[in-house]
Amino acid sequence: MKALALTKVARLEIIDVPAPQIKNDTDVLLKIAVVGVCGSDIHYYETGRVGSQVVSFPYRVGHECSATVAQIGKAVKNLKLGDLVVVEPAVSCHNCDQCKMGRENTCRNLKFLGTPGQFDGCICEYMVMPAENCLPVAGKLTPIQAALCEPFTIGLYAAKQGQGADSKTIAILGSGPIGLSCMESARLKGAEKIFITDKLDYRLNIAIEHGAFWTGNPDKTDIVKDILKLHPTGVDVVYECAGQQSTIDQSAEILRPGGKLILVGIPRDERISLPIDKFRRKELTVVNIRRQNRTTEEAIKILESAKVNVDYMVTHRFKFADGAKAFELLAGYKDSVIKAMIEF
Repeated sequence: MKALALTKVARLEIIDVPAPQIKNDTDVLLKIAVVGVCGSDIHYYETGRVGSQVVSFPYRVGHECSATVAQIGKAVKNLKLGDLVVVEPAVSCHNCDQCKMGRENTCRNLKFLGTPGQFDGCICEYMVMPAENCLPVAGKLTPIQAALCEPFTIGLYAAKQGQGADSKTIAILGSGPIGLSCMESARLKGAEKIFITDKLDYRLNIAIEHGAFWTGNPDKTDIVKDILKLHPTGVDVVYECAGQQSTIDQSAEILRPGGKLILVGIPRDERISLPIDKFRRKELTVVNIRRQNRTTEEAIKILESAKVNVDYMVTHRFKFADGAKAFELLAGYKDSVIKAMIEF
């Protein structure tokens, strides 16, 4: 079959790879429908690594996808041929201490799509996944919406960690697809006043159009001064979605005492630092987000109910044969791109 693979840094090619086969009775053979290109995919594309996870070429990226069921193992009862499914890209062991604590996202034996040393990526014609990772959407979502469930779960999980009865005013630093997913999810979970920052004005315009209270570009304005002028006591929660030292520093300034910093973005640097005096004196709480945990089914129900609209995040669509162009577009932040999808 055909698959899109990195053959060196910043180069993607369609290659021939063996077609996958069902090996276990609980496996499902999937025909890929749509794949979303994630920021972490762009990390691999541009640098060949995400933190300690280093690529060996050729390397197949991609983990956000929807698919149709092409074949099922003998023990699979909840799926039938032709079902459109949301694919949960993380396969947990269910046996380690983390899984038994209900923390499957930090499973010690976790296998994740498009991750070096774990599973190949999903930008290919077919793949095999355990049935438990294939969630049917009952005809209520389009293939593109089904593929958007995965990034939306990140924002939803972050909001579940961040939002509370005293979290009405928030800031989101970075308004790409994950930042926008945090915005939609936090509002659903009770946020009323949402400040958003980004260095790309077109993304700020999108955020305003979809409900942000205020937006600011840190390259053009003092966002700390501006936010505190509008909300002098400081915000309740900051969702850091840029993975930058500067946004972490800004968070320390704009959070109120007792506030919460939710680290969602993936830094490219091996280390970041905290202005510890501010964090200590304000008694700030820091929460790291590791993908999501037990949130996919809730995300599907939210999108099926139309309580949240994520369609506007998709700005570009590419055929599989042109998948490399999606990566070029996103890496260069070209043509006002927010989310690019690859369709089969």
